[in-house]
Amino acid sequence: MSLFKQGRYSGYLRPISYLIDLSIINGFGILYFFKNINPYEFLVLTSIVWIVLSFFSKFYEVYRYTREVTIFSLILRQSILFALLSFSFSGFFHELEINALTIIKFVSLVFMTITIFKFVMHYLLQKYRSIFRGNMRSTVILGENKQTKALENFFNKNPEYGYLHRKSFSLKNKIERDLDDCFKFAKDESINELYCSISALNNSQLLKVIDFADNNLIKLKFLPDNKEIFSKKLKYENYDYIPILSLRNIPLEDSFNMVLKRIFDIFFSSLVIIFILSWLTPIIAILIKIESRGPIFFKQSRNGFNYKEFDCYKFRSMTPNKDAHLYQATRGDQRITKIGRFIRKTSIDELPQFFNVLFGDMSVVGPRPHMVSHTNMYAKKIDKFMVRHFVKPGITGLAQISGFRGEVETDKDIIGRVKYDIFYIENWALLLDIKIIIQTFINAIKGEDKAY
Repeated sequence: MSLFKQGRYSGYLRPISYLIDLSIINGFGILYFFKNINPYEFLVLTSIVWIVLSFFSKFYEVYRYTREVTIFSLILRQSILFALLSFSFSGFFHELEINALTIIKFVSLVFMTITIFKFVMHYLLQKYRSIFRGNMRSTVILGENKQTKALENFFNKNPEYGYLHRKSFSLKNKIERDLDDCFKFAKDESINELYCSISALNNSQLLKVIDFADNNLIKLKFLPDNKEIFSKKLKYENYDYIPILSLRNIPLEDSFNMVLKRIFDIFFSSLVIIFILSWLTPIIAILIKIESRGPIFFKQSRNGFNYKEFDCYKFRSMTPNKDAHLYQATRGDQRITKIGRFIRKTSIDELPQFFNVLFGDMSVVGPRPHMVSHTNMYAKKIDKFMVRHFVKPGITGLAQISGFRGEVETDKDIIGRVKYDIFYIENWALLLDIKIIIQTFINAIKGEDKAY
């Protein structure tokens, strides 16, 4: 009942999506690719496989507030799983003699079509909401603070998301009276969603709001106070019938995400090693040797995943010195050679770390590893610094493209770096990795002030 109260036709969107996607899959399969297979068996088998996969990958859990990058990540995840099962099917029923190229063409065409359909549907719904004011959800906000004002502003400035904000109740003075007024307004105006600031109410008042929402089929959502634990990205689980909240949800702890990131790392690092380092290394080696004596590569211990130490490789950019493992390079550092200054400015000195990626010590994207001496210092000094070691360190990262690369001049630099690294850890997506890589490449071409 509540499903259809939220929006007049919202309850039909997911079944329609299932129907269209299954029609695309079975239509391409029977008409163009697998003509020698019993059509009824194919229809039943592919439909079951698709539905089961979509359940586990959460492929259809797309909402009006879902970002395009998330939609694309879901499509990519589903396509990889479906392709793997399609290849398994051809291997199991080898007597059908299904060519691998045929499966690749089938999966590619299916997902290209589904991707187009999904994004067209997404944008059409946005236009329908913003222009025709259809599929709208009326909202009320309880409480007045920075977060509630930002939410009200979001509702008013983004009609394409389909939220029609009706009223905000400040709860500043007579809270009980304001609550009663809010409840009356919500019932009289058939409000769909009620947003409540946690910090504005005590426990008994929160329970009163929850009971009202439950008894009137109103969806209740909470706005956390940034100073409280509720502002964290909590993970909800059940141990038997006992509800448990985990403080931090790390996507890369999921086995599928872990394998996906590792495959990407191997693929990308192999391309760099074969097509760039294979010819660039001899050139850089000659230039380094011409200017100064010493090794071509610089090896330094860093802390990686689970705080384990590993040897991180770089092209040597300094004259050999005993302080290299203790002090970071600073602006105008006399230890840096002429060729070293160039390769540091263009980030070429970091390229040997793709071997670290291939060996499994690092990832292409992740929190940048620090020298062991600095890691030990920051671990004691900077709150939540150790959270960075829940994942593999990276050659580049979200903090680096956000202005926090190079020398740590003040505590503000390392605090900002940790903040972006934690956001990356808690919000990882393959598309985010690709975005960071592209931005790193652009920054390397443009040149950065702190690349010295």
